[in-house]
Amino acid sequence: MIQSLQSLFTRDLNKLKTEIESYQNEENIWKTDNNISNSAGNLCLHLVGNLNHYIGATLGNSGYIRNRDLEFSLKNIPRTELIQQIERTIETVDLTLGNLSAEELQKAYPSEPLGYAMTTEYFLIHLFGHLSYHLGQINYHRRLLDVK
Repeated sequence: MIQSLQSLFTRDLNKLKTEIESYQNEENIWKTDNNISNSAGNLCLHLVGNLNHYIGATLGNSGYIRNRDLEFSLKNIPRTELIQQIERTIETVDLTLGNLSAEELQKAYPSEPLGYAMTTEYFLIHLFGHLSYHLGQINYHRRLLDVK
């Protein structure tokens, strides 16, 4: 299970990197529209913050301090910085998951971010679903709003 999670998180974080790199106009990463309230840049910051907090800090004691409000309020971070943050997140997630044992996956996750107790394995699967959901939104955002 751990190797599968490592592979899936790495795959989709690399897809996130590809999406951010694929914007023809870097300014469009931060664009919103009438019915699209979150830019791809803010969703990227949110995913990086989410995974660094719930996996890196909580499970890996990385020392990461999350500021969730900034994930949605910061604007116009250079694409190169977003890519660097994604790459560091890939390393953190891979290292942290690689240090978990199968037994630790069956233990209770240290907090209840969803409002109820769950195993670490359950929450990691939830986090992967969360990543995939927002990755799809970013892909749609790019195809819809990244016009020349």
